[in-house]
Amino acid sequence: MTKRPQKKSGSPYPFWFFLPAGLIYGVLFLVPTVASLYFSLTRWSLFNSTFIGFENFLSFVQEPFLLKGLINTVIFAVSTAVLKTIIGLSLGILLTSNIRMRGLLRTIAFFPVLVSTVGIGITFAVMMHPTRGIINVSLELIGIDGPGWLTNPTLALYSVAFVEVWRGVGLASVIFIAGLVSIPRDYYEAARIDGATKWQQFKRITLPLVQPATATVMILSFVYGLRSFELIWTMTKGGPGFSSDVIASIIYKQYQAGFYGLSTAGNVILFILIAVMVMPLVAYFNRREVDL
Repeated sequence: MTKRPQKKSGSPYPFWFFLPAGLIYGVLFLVPTVASLYFSLTRWSLFNSTFIGFENFLSFVQEPFLLKGLINTVIFAVSTAVLKTIIGLSLGILLTSNIRMRGLLRTIAFFPVLVSTVGIGITFAVMMHPTRGIINVSLELIGIDGPGWLTNPTLALYSVAFVEVWRGVGLASVIFIAGLVSIPRDYYEAARIDGATKWQQFKRITLPLVQPATATVMILSFVYGLRSFELIWTMTKGGPGFSSDVIASIIYKQYQAGFYGLSTAGNVILFILIAVMVMPLVAYFNRREVDL
């Protein structure tokens, strides 16, 4: 009796097949990461460095406005992630329905994603000018005295968050569209035959089956919000005062002041902060996906 050849376990691809991706990953991620960890423990300039241990980390966590920046970072990340998810799902449902000019509307919704973040920031900074901006000028025409969107310490961070949602909701809607069109239409047909209402179909079919897209949008938006910098710096530079400062803008201010080691330590802390905050979110969505 002849023995059947046993199948080899593991990947069907040879080892060398992974070498190009491994080299790119190592050069573009591992090497800069290790270098950042080293330079965060030094007082360095472009030409020399002096090892000082954890002094940079101690100095960074003693920054007087670090707590304010941390709170602003979390507020910005949570608010933009939640709004992108809700609005993105709503747009996804709308843009997969039988409406006229659906293709054009999809293009319009995705367009802000293609525009430079700095360009968007400059444009909205002009539009939100307290006296000459088009938003307040338009409000004034109907008898409403518009606030200082970017000059009021209470509104500045939320105004930037609104612009970030406008900028990024197009990508969220595209991800939701991909998730929605993958749901078999038979489920909805069966639900209609059983007398299910639109809300029941949304709650029992759409929401559970679009869970992978929801997880993707939520995690990507949350990570981007935690490390967001360009839009905030372009529109407010962390002001007025320190009211819209986030961790990334605090790090950049240290770099501007010539404290390169201190700013590098801040980047390492931000990396750890993102990992600590995102890993439970990933675990939660993975658990939800298994339960479904």
